[in-house]
Amino acid sequence: MDNEPSILSKSLKDLFTAKMLQYSILPFVLSMIVLYILFFVVAGIGLDQLGTMTVESSQMSIENGVPHTESFSATLEDTAIIKFLMSSALTSWIASFLVYTIGGFITLYASIFVAVLIIGFLTHSILYEIKIRHYDDVEMIGYSNAIEGIVLTIKWALVMVVLFIVFVPLYFIPVINVIAFNFPLYYFFHKMITYDVSSNICTKEEAMKIKFFHGSTLRMKTLALYLLSLIPFVIFFASVFYVIYLGHSYFIEVRKLRSEA
Repeated sequence: MDNEPSILSKSLKDLFTAKMLQYSILPFVLSMIVLYILFFVVAGIGLDQLGTMTVESSQMSIENGVPHTESFSATLEDTAIIKFLMSSALTSWIASFLVYTIGGFITLYASIFVAVLIIGFLTHSILYEIKIRHYDDVEMIGYSNAIEGIVLTIKWALVMVVLFIVFVPLYFIPVINVIAFNFPLYYFFHKMITYDVSSNICTKEEAMKIKFFHGSTLRMKTLALYLLSLIPFVIFFASVFYVIYLGHSYFIEVRKLRSEA
């Protein structure tokens, strides 16, 4: 692929044009609204479940040769642990902090998922602006349609969910759990963003050739973009940049392929 510093420089310059900044507003606003609601819903459910979780126990004893079973049931909020946690401002704050921290991590990962879905609706317009500015000689042929896009999105989302479930045993192994937890979402991220970009620029044959000859490079690029997304709030502003950056890579390779044909 073309010189990376050159692609990065052009991508940053394109990002800060008036048109691209306008495109950045919609993903930012919609993502913020969705995730603001999601954060408090998840955290609120966590606090509610913490208080209403039921604790049950049973004990068997023998009296005069006759077995007896005694059962005990109570909600977690009635137990000494929860009463202790909520008995002072400090312990109450710690309990709430832990719940909201977990909610924050869930919201962070959800933000990547939501942003990838939203930016898909703007990809064609963003790439068209890139074409006009730098690649007017490259026709945006494309090969996707709405039905195919929806089917593939559902397919990749289901694979992501399955991977999350399959990797559950790995979540308890230090270091490996970081990779295991992020791989399913990275899989979805990579599939979606490369499909959105390639399907708007290339023919299906060109997309396959680029994937075959430059698949490793593309994965390195999307991995770097994904890791950047793990910085809180970056995804709200950077999703347009992701399309611009990968768009340059695909336009350059499509130009080469067509010049050789």
